[in-house]
Amino acid sequence: MFAYAPEDLPPNRPVVIALHGCTQTSAEYDHGTGWSSLADRLGFAVVYPQQQPTNNPKNCFSWFLPGDIARGHGEALSIREMIEHALMRFAGDRGKVFVTGLSAGGAMASVMLATYPEVIAGGAIIAGLPYGCASNVQQAFEAMFTEHGHATQALGDRVRAASRHSGPWPKISVWHGSRDPIVKPSNGEDIIRQWTSVHGLSDSPSHQEFLESHNRRVWSDANGEPLIEAFSIRGMGHGVPIATKMEESCSFAGAFFLDVGISSTHHISRFWGLHESPVEMPRAAPTSATIQMPTDDHALLIAAAGAEGTHGSGGASTANDRAQQMRPPLDPNTIIAAAFKAAGLPVPEFPIALPGTPPRVAPGPIITAALKAAGLVPR
Repeated sequence: MFAYAPEDLPPNRPVVIALHGCTQTSAEYDHGTGWSSLADRLGFAVVYPQQQPTNNPKNCFSWFLPGDIARGHGEALSIREMIEHALMRFAGDRGKVFVTGLSAGGAMASVMLATYPEVIAGGAIIAGLPYGCASNVQQAFEAMFTEHGHATQALGDRVRAASRHSGPWPKISVWHGSRDPIVKPSNGEDIIRQWTSVHGLSDSPSHQEFLESHNRRVWSDANGEPLIEAFSIRGMGHGVPIATKMEESCSFAGAFFLDVGISSTHHISRFWGLHESPVEMPRAAPTSATIQMPTDDHALLIAAAGAEGTHGSGGASTANDRAQQMRPPLDPNTIIAAAFKAAGLPVPEFPIALPGTPPRVAPGPIITAALKAAGLVPR
């Protein structure tokens, strides 16, 4: 794992777990989202679990494999051990542990929220999937690419069955692009239903508003405390919503880090209450990075294809270590085009401004062709 904390961070400060997406590294996720920069401003520690090629060749967290998403097992246990390591190392506040992630990392955040609800106070799932929506590769692809809607009770039961928890449940922030072609927006709605069931809340939001032209819904308890918020980002494809032009921007645009004028990092941290008692910390000096380009543009064809392996947590590193692992992520349009080529379909034209959505086609042939191209099912 990689970890960051401002110099001279006092004890009893929050700890944030940030989970990267497929084809990404923890350093890239830090750079794009700006969690470490915000940690300098508000005073908290950040842990960046790093997937290993021995577990998944495309650096995807194994968000659907039964052996990795159960409490006390596999990757879920490994991340839990990283949390404990960080709490000990930074003398963190055990009541203020939070988890967030993008895509496969967002789906893995769902796993951690379901399996360790007594450890995690809040989560933010960006372009992710609900807990327990798949248990093998084909189901994972179907969950990603197919518009669907699952029963609220069944979704909630999956979380309730994941642990013996009987106390307060984590508060949840859900973010999804309205034109996400890789993880369909219906997954965001399923995440909402999963957690309204767990919290015992109505299907209808308590409050709705538009922020920077993007729809925000809020579900609150009987005391008016917001427990769930959901942002639908108008016109956005697959990625983390960022705002590079805001006064205190901490993010950088790139593939899967989409400048849509709203900062998910800032809004999530406010929803978690990290702004309520900030501790201004000294800023770290800029660090250089060694740039290495990836060679495979078929990354998301096997984004869901996890390979079981060793699930150990490594040692923590400094900001220098993280920066030296940074490399430019793939262009999402290239990845989507590769998927269409593998499926034998004509490659659509994509809008220039933001990653858009391909024409509506039957998802079944695409999923099957992608699995065959990846060598995961017989040709």
